[in-house]
Amino acid sequence: MMTLYSATTCPFSHRCRIVLFEKGMDFQIIDVDMDNKPEDLAVMSPYGRVPVLVERELILYESNIINEYVDDRFPHPQLMPADPVMRARARLFLYRFEQELFCHIDALENGTPKVAEKARAAIRDNLTVISPVFAKQKFMLGDDFSMLDVAISPLLWRLEHYGVNLPKQAAPLLKFAERLFSRPPFIDALTASEKAMRK
Repeated sequence: MMTLYSATTCPFSHRCRIVLFEKGMDFQIIDVDMDNKPEDLAVMSPYGRVPVLVERELILYESNIINEYVDDRFPHPQLMPADPVMRARARLFLYRFEQELFCHIDALENGTPKVAEKARAAIRDNLTVISPVFAKQKFMLGDDFSMLDVAISPLLWRLEHYGVNLPKQAAPLLKFAERLFSRPPFIDALTASEKAMRK
């Protein structure tokens, strides 16, 4: 059985929980108190962060690496594209999400008010740029739910919590977000603390 070490409000852990629920497999989630980390976390993750996935002798950290492994190991439903070209494009998108969106999470959660405001503006602007895509398609890669939708959904869930207000032209993106939030695996993956982030 796979074990996921996860923090209750961590967006990166949230990603991994979504994939595990999408796969509908047996797994165990261990909630980690990041203010009082278990000693074995430092052994499993050189950065002392969650999520960490443990399966027998295998220990993985970093949410995108964990999720790709789970997707390869349990191919149904497949979340990464099968076609090598599309898969490479998907990986580029995942990389861009980290560089342009998720890199600001720490500033929002731990930065000074000035730093947090700058992070909010960067997230707002980057999300507004991609919003028109969803006027034409249901999900990131078209009609099929994929790893890209998994990857971005924890941030979309937390927009209100982080104080990120999107402009009117981002309406298609917000409709897309509601599609993601209505999926049963997404709902099942939410912790009580995450549910409390949205009114």
